[in-house]
Amino acid sequence: MKRLVDRFGDEASGCNSLPDLHSLLDSASRELGFHYYALLHHASLGASNDHYVRIDNYPESWVAELLGSGLADEDPVHLASRRMNIGFAWSELGGLIRLTDRQRSILRRSRRHGMGAGFTIPANVHGEPSGSCSFAVRCGDELPRLKLKCAELVGGHAFRAARRVQAADHPPVRPHLSRREIQCLRLLAIGKSDWEIATILGISRETVRQYVKRARAAYEVASRTQLAVHGLRDDWVRFEEAAPFRVT
Repeated sequence: MKRLVDRFGDEASGCNSLPDLHSLLDSASRELGFHYYALLHHASLGASNDHYVRIDNYPESWVAELLGSGLADEDPVHLASRRMNIGFAWSELGGLIRLTDRQRSILRRSRRHGMGAGFTIPANVHGEPSGSCSFAVRCGDELPRLKLKCAELVGGHAFRAARRVQAADHPPVRPHLSRREIQCLRLLAIGKSDWEIATILGISRETVRQYVKRARAAYEVASRTQLAVHGLRDDWVRFEEAAPFRVT
C-alpha cells in the first residue's frame, strides 16, 4: 500500500486537469477496495461555482435525491468533517456529532441507493469552503480497515492536487486595503462601535466611517457584517480574535 500512496502522490502532483485527477482517483479507489468516492468542496452541492471542486462516482439516483430534497446541507458526514482533522469511519458519526433524526434518515436513505460503509478525510483550509474526500463500499460489504491509513493519505494528496488545479485557473484575489482600513476592519470584526474604534485609533468617528466605507467598497459589500466575514476569509482578521474559543 505504501507503493500505492507514493505512486498516487507523484501522479497527482503532475495532474493538470480535474478529469485527469478523476481518472487517477478512480483507479486508486478500486485498488484500495472501495466502490465509491467523492472529492469535493461541500458548497458545490448547493451552488454552481467554477471555484468549487467536485469529483465523485456516487450513484446518480442518490445524488439526485440528495440535491433534490435539500438534504445536502444537513449531511452528517460533511458536518463531522468540519470538526475533525483526521479521517473517520462513518460508523463513528454518532460519537463525533449529535445526530438528529433527519441526519439518521440521510444515512438510511443512502443505503437504499447502494451506499454502504464509508471513510472520510476532512479537507479544511482557512479562507476556503470546507471540503472532504470520502471513500465507500457497496451496501453489505465490509470497510477495508487495513487500508484506511493509505486511503487517508490518498485523499489528502487528491484534495491538494484538486486545489492546485483550480487555483491555476482561479488565482485568489484579495483587494488592497490601507493600514487604517485594516485596523478599522479588525476592530469592527471583534464588535467595536465606530465611537470605540475612533477612541482606540485616536481619530474622529467620521474618519472611521470613511475608512469602513472604503473597505466595504473594495469588497463590494453593503454591510459591516459582510465586511467582517471577508476579513476573516482573507486573513485580515484572525478567527480567534473575532470569536474567542470558550470552554464550557
